[in-house]
Amino acid sequence: MAGPVNERSFIPIGIAVLTVSDTRTLADDKSGDTLVARIAEAGHRLAARAIVPDDKERIRAQVEVWTKDDTVDVVITTGGTGFTGRDVTPEALEPLFEKRMDGFSEVFHRISYDKIGTATIQSRATGGVANATFIFVLPGSPGACKDAWDGILKAQLDYRHMPCNFVEIMPRLDEHLKRGAGSR
Repeated sequence: MAGPVNERSFIPIGIAVLTVSDTRTLADDKSGDTLVARIAEAGHRLAARAIVPDDKERIRAQVEVWTKDDTVDVVITTGGTGFTGRDVTPEALEPLFEKRMDGFSEVFHRISYDKIGTATIQSRATGGVANATFIFVLPGSPGACKDAWDGILKAQLDYRHMPCNFVEIMPRLDEHLKRGAGSR
């Protein structure tokens, strides 16, 4: 399996963490704390952190603000990916996606299956790109956040990871907006 190549220099990026919950506060947000700790350990910058209730409009509004903020390269949400009536994070955010990242969900479920078996199907984890910002929608458990970060995001958000990573393509995420306008 390919891994980091040490000849490249690490490039820290800005990551925003959004916890979606009707009951959590910053004082008891273990999933958000898990992500914040891993972001810092990896050498990235916490660009923003918030908690919003399980409300489609509020989730979407917060993420839209962050995707328009030049200091935010990645948004990671935790919570609201299940099947109950209040679980609306995928419905809130998938309409924003200009590009879906089906592979993120598939790899997340493979990793999760090794830990929790068939219970992984109760998550609708997803990912995509909006406004040249990567968005990852994770379940609300600390274990799921650990699995997603340790098994996928840590490597893909490290410029040194080879053969490819998200950081190296960030400058090109909005190239479709820069071309064409003057060439028609």
